[in-house]
Amino acid sequence: MTVFEGTFTQTEGLRFAIIIGRFNDLVTGKLLTGCQDCLKRHGVDIDPHGTQVDYIWVPGSFEIPLVARKMAIAKQYDAIICLGAVIRGDTPHFDYVSAEVAKGIAAAGFQTGVPVIFGILTTDTLQQALERAGIKSNLGWNYAMNALEMATLMRQIPGTESA
Repeated sequence: MTVFEGTFTQTEGLRFAIIIGRFNDLVTGKLLTGCQDCLKRHGVDIDPHGTQVDYIWVPGSFEIPLVARKMAIAKQYDAIICLGAVIRGDTPHFDYVSAEVAKGIAAAGFQTGVPVIFGILTTDTLQQALERAGIKSNLGWNYAMNALEMATLMRQIPGTESA
């Protein structure tokens, strides 16, 4: 019997793309900071001019899946982290955007075999989003942990190397 499990220590040579939605940047900027903090503490060079992390800014969460798929198809990344925030308003816009973003991000991973991390906050209020992006805890950290674990796990499973 073989057990495959991702680690958080074998980060040398891993490459990540982080896609960030500008809309609700008060929230997404905080998610990015949490994500970077986690990666850095686990030995990843987060410098935008370095070799381990590329940063891609898009207008909003709706545009993230298209870019995630394109980056995954390039097969240059061990994992892709998608950061965005969709906050409920008074119209059904929230439902359409959040559903399509979730489907698109999932499809990008399924279609390419590259781990694509769903780091999109879907909240009822700005306050809830801010709590999840740093006031109480920063889920950006968790999204980076998911990426580290999946990237190192995929390197162990035969035939699943992504980068």
